[in-house]
Amino acid sequence: MKTVLSRLLTAALLAASLSVQAAVVTDIAGRKVETPAKVNRILLGEGRLFYALALLEGKQPLARLAGWQGDFRQLDPQTYAQYQKRFPQIDRIPLIGNTSENSVSAEKVLALKPDIAIFSVSGHGPGLNNPIVKQLQAAKVPVVFVDFRNAPLEHTVPSLRIMGQALQREAEAERFIRFYQGKLDAIHKTVAAIPAQQKPKVFLDLRAGAFANVTSAGKGSLGELVDAAGGVNIGDALLPGPTGEINMEHVIAAKPDWYIGTGTAAPADKTGIQFGADVTPAQARASLARAAGRKPVGALAAVRENRTFGAWHHFYNTPYHIVLLEAFAKTLQPQRFAKLDPDASWQQLHRDFLAIEPQGVYWTRSGK
Repeated sequence: MKTVLSRLLTAALLAASLSVQAAVVTDIAGRKVETPAKVNRILLGEGRLFYALALLEGKQPLARLAGWQGDFRQLDPQTYAQYQKRFPQIDRIPLIGNTSENSVSAEKVLALKPDIAIFSVSGHGPGLNNPIVKQLQAAKVPVVFVDFRNAPLEHTVPSLRIMGQALQREAEAERFIRFYQGKLDAIHKTVAAIPAQQKPKVFLDLRAGAFANVTSAGKGSLGELVDAAGGVNIGDALLPGPTGEINMEHVIAAKPDWYIGTGTAAPADKTGIQFGADVTPAQARASLARAAGRKPVGALAAVRENRTFGAWHHFYNTPYHIVLLEAFAKTLQPQRFAKLDPDASWQQLHRDFLAIEPQGVYWTRSGK
C-alpha cells in the first residue's frame, strides 16, 4: 500500500513540476527566449505596448505591471485618463523613461526586478541593440520582442501569441486572435477579387498638421492597411520604409483619389486632427477639414472634392487596428463592404476584451 501511495505521490509531484516548467518562445525577432514559469511583474519597454497587454489581462489590466515608459501617459493622455478614472493606481506604476529610447534608465529598469520584459522591435523604447537588453539578460530577466507597428498585418497575430505564451495568457490571446483573424480573413477574401483598376489611390498624412513637414506611410505601418482594405497606398512607391517625410510635389503628381489623415489632438489643441475619448464627432470633422485644407495638402483634388477620411493615429501600433481596417474598407470600397460595421466591432472589442468603455471618436470622414 505504501509503495502504491509513494508512486502516486511521485507521479503527482512530477506532473506538478512539468506544469510549472519555464516555456521557450521564439519572439518576433527570431530569438529563442526562456520565459519564467510564473510571471508576477511585467516590464513594458514602451508604454503603449499596454494596448496589447490590456487585451490579455481582462478586467485587471494593471495587476502585473511593474513598470513602463512614459509614452502612454504623455502621447495618449485621453486613453490614459480613461484608465486613470477607473484605476487610480495607474499613476503609481514606476516610469523607466519618458518618450524616447535614450530616456530609458537601466538603473530604474533593473531596480524594478521584473520577471519578464516585453519590448518592441522599433519605436520609442529600447530596441534590439540597446545595452539594456544584455543587462536584463545578465540579471536573468528574459526580454521578449514583439511588433505591432512595422508590419502590423503580418506580426500582430504572432506577437499576441508570443505574449500569451510568455505571460501565461494563451487562452486570452487565442480568443482575441479569433476575433482579429476572422475579420482580417473576410476582408482579404473580398479584396482578392477586386481588379487593380478598381482600387482607389490613397495618400496617408500622418499626424496631419501637427508638424511643418508632411509625413506619410510606405510599405508597412498604416500603409499596409490601405492596401489590404482595397486601396493603393501611393507611399508604397514614394518611401523606402514604413514611414518617412514625403515630397508633396510627388504626392500631387500621383493624383490620389482619397486623402486620409491621422491625429491625436485633444479638443483644446489648435493644430492636428482631433481624435480620442474626449473628442466629439463635430470636433473630429472640423479638425479633419482644417488639416486637409492646409497648404500644400489642400491642393489635392481629393481634398477639394471632399474625399477625405481621418483616424486616430495610435491605431498604427495597436492590435485595435483591425477595426480601422474595416473602416478603411467600408470607405474605399463602399459597395463591396456595405455590410461591414466598424462601429459595432469597436463596441465589441471593448465589451469583450478591455476594462474600459468606448467613448469619443476614433475615425471620421468629410460630410459625415
